[in-house]
Amino acid sequence: MKQLSSFFSLAAFVLIALLPFSCVDEEEFDDSPQGNFEALWKILDEHYCFFEEKRAAYGLDWNEVHEKYRVRISNKMNRNQLFEVCSEMLAELRDGHVNLSTAHDFARYWHWHEDYPSNFSDTLQRRYLGTDYKIAAGLRYKILDDNIGYVYYESFNDGIGEGNIDEVISALMLCRGLILDIRNNGGGQLTNAERLAARFLNETTTVGYLCHKTGTGHSDFSSLKEQRLSPSSNLRWQKKVCVLTNRSVYSAANEFVKYMKCSPHAIIVGDKTGGGAGMPFMSSLPNGWAVRFSACPMFDVNRQSVEFGIDPDVAVSITDADFLRGRDTIIEEARALLVSP
Repeated sequence: MKQLSSFFSLAAFVLIALLPFSCVDEEEFDDSPQGNFEALWKILDEHYCFFEEKRAAYGLDWNEVHEKYRVRISNKMNRNQLFEVCSEMLAELRDGHVNLSTAHDFARYWHWHEDYPSNFSDTLQRRYLGTDYKIAAGLRYKILDDNIGYVYYESFNDGIGEGNIDEVISALMLCRGLILDIRNNGGGQLTNAERLAARFLNETTTVGYLCHKTGTGHSDFSSLKEQRLSPSSNLRWQKKVCVLTNRSVYSAANEFVKYMKCSPHAIIVGDKTGGGAGMPFMSSLPNGWAVRFSACPMFDVNRQSVEFGIDPDVAVSITDADFLRGRDTIIEEARALLVSP
């Protein structure tokens, strides 16, 4: 399988799996505050994919959540009041992929990274990148003064072509090692994650697993489907690479870290990632509000969920002392690892 042609096959896999369950029966709920609330709860109840993981992690009981918020619903409430209650209910899932979208607001859950140290500073990064760095599509790169290559990829929504990656690898080929910084990368297109990760593999590799809902029960899932990534036929990196992470690495960026964990050259350095291991899907309420939710769970090579994040190989945080000295502790740790035998 070429480079996980998987984004397209995975998207089709999820769509086909969910088509029979894509939305609630339009005749079952009317366009009233009560009807929209019940429709929202049921959509998640039947199609959300992490109820068991959330129950184990912090005791989530979706039926109790229903009762907790149902009593706050009145058909006399206005749209802002309804949106507030629905948003608070969705926040009980503690999932950055769960959103409620309207013309007037967008409900989101950001505590998956807000309650943790940022472990990234634009001010510090400017000291390392300077103003003479090069830009290849979504990649910013330069050679640091100790002949270590540094690449920053801010978002997997920023497209990168095979030619862009070839140019970056060619420019950094004689470096002692490579720092690939994806801190604060909130995700984007899986195809970009796969395309970049393929430059760090030398053989077709199982990089994880996924499955899909097969029914409306919280535990109704298919068997695990293997995710395999093939090495790029273009230039590939053959030296050590340190991938820098923090809690704001999420979704497709979290998947990229999962892939890189399988590379023989990679060392994950920094903080635990933010997670987000559910392929999102969309549905709608009777009033037209759109709801997005995690529908297709993904797992690492050990068949363990990465919804709650991926631990680094080397855990490092930016210290106050280093920050005051203009040093990024995580970058400096990566530099030391790359020059060590």
